[in-house]
Amino acid sequence: MENNNTFGPEIEDELYEHHRFEVAKGQQALRVDKFLMNLIENVTRSKIQKAADAGNILVNGESVKSNYKVKPDDVVQLMLEHPPYEHLLKGENIPLDIVYEDDQLLVVNKPAGMVVHPGHGNYSGTLVNALAYHFDNLPMNSSERPGLVHRIDKDTSGLLVVAKTELAMDYLTQQFAAKTSEREYIALVWGSIEAEEGTIEGNIDRHVTNRMQMAVYPDGEQGKHAVTHFKVLECFGYVTLVSCRLETGRTHQIRVHMKYIGHTLFNDERYGGNLILKGTTFTKYKQFVDNCFKVLPRQALHARTLGFEHPITKEFLRFESEIPQDMVECIEKWRVYSKAQTFEDLE
Repeated sequence: MENNNTFGPEIEDELYEHHRFEVAKGQQALRVDKFLMNLIENVTRSKIQKAADAGNILVNGESVKSNYKVKPDDVVQLMLEHPPYEHLLKGENIPLDIVYEDDQLLVVNKPAGMVVHPGHGNYSGTLVNALAYHFDNLPMNSSERPGLVHRIDKDTSGLLVVAKTELAMDYLTQQFAAKTSEREYIALVWGSIEAEEGTIEGNIDRHVTNRMQMAVYPDGEQGKHAVTHFKVLECFGYVTLVSCRLETGRTHQIRVHMKYIGHTLFNDERYGGNLILKGTTFTKYKQFVDNCFKVLPRQALHARTLGFEHPITKEFLRFESEIPQDMVECIEKWRVYSKAQTFEDLE
């Protein structure tokens, strides 16, 4: 690894950046070890402490001790002596549900539960591991991940486009950035949505206190611009089935935007949707919801429609994926339940 002197003389050439975080503008003073533990899943305090003792935690390019208190706009890096595991990518013979494929690209229908790319705690079994096995020489995106033009969360099912050539990677990436691609998701959310359709707009960034969540910053004081358009498909009283079209593609965008307007995704554990947020206090109702959670043990979100212009033919291609069985069964349970209810306490 070539030494470009970015990290100062105390950092040896063989260190590799494993994590990099820019501290949010709203962040209060917090010890850097606690800051990193809030952001990195499954990491131990002892591992962070050892990294600090070894001079491997950098803030703005300088080594700091574990009691350093981060402040807004700090750039925090965790350096270790081996490349990140996601860079030691091994192909794995994992079946892929390929909806479409040609010389330039392929469209994959990802099942819920599959992580898109390797990361902390998920170094195998990912979509990228499968792609590396089935395809040679996929182009790298800006994050050095082969083929990926965009991604969806682990427990979200649905369609992804994968680039097979540099030309396709550039062309498709530009479309997503220019907001000319088409992405529609189906979601089941808590609560009854009165408006038939609407638009949610608000910057998205890390939550100030819970760093595993994203949050909406409506005044634009921080984060990235995000726009979600929604349309009610069917109302079941205590929950609503909606179609969400992404104008932008931020981390957890639909999940955090829907929570922001008071309609958290059904069974979205990270954002509190695995609790009963609407409905009665009757034991039978609680049992019914628990049964729905068992049928659909994940957030109720499916990337149903994906459209984009082909990099060579310039034809606009549109693909649609059927709603998976776990969501279908959960929706049907609510449909049957709602027909027998009066919903006097929707508020």
